Amino acid sequence: MTTQTTTVEKDLSARQSAKAAHTTTALSSGVTGVDQPAANRGRTSIADVVVVKVAGIAAREIPGVHDMGGGLSRTIGAVRDRVPGGRPNVGRGVKVEVGERQTAIDLDLVVEYGVTITDVAHDVRENVISAVERITGLEVVEVNISVNDVHLPEDDGDHSVADSRVE
Repeated sequence: MTTQTTTVEKDLSARQSAKAAHTTTALSSGVTGVDQPAANRGRTSIADVVVVKVAGIAAREIPGVHDMGGGLSRTIGAVRDRVPGGRPNVGRGVKVEVGERQTAIDLDLVVEYGVTITDVAHDVRENVISAVERITGLEVVEVNISVNDVHLPEDDGDHSVADSRVE
């Protein structure tokens, strides 16, 4: 029990330190010297925003995910996306904590009406873990998913004001 607690405390400490720095994380120890293999010479560091973007893109690849983010961030994002030259924010709805070798990811999703939310969450979790671990080399310790809204088919397009029952 003590060994497990110590390992968890070290991981949390590393995650908190990385969160305080909030810029980059090192993936290699930075060994130097001509006697070292070329692949081991120097350090590799990955900015938090890289993990955010990889996770955001991977989550959006799953059928049934309509959008990401909370209500306010989606509204601001929709306005920004309509501006000429405006690019969609692939990191919207994604929060990460990055440690030295591990990362934890939180996602806010809007799903399409009619999909099985647990299946979509499962597929998103698998795709995000696979993409982040493959691209960054970080171990993903958890992917927490919050489904904030359901997109209804009639929400698309411009509709005239519905007939009121009251005159």
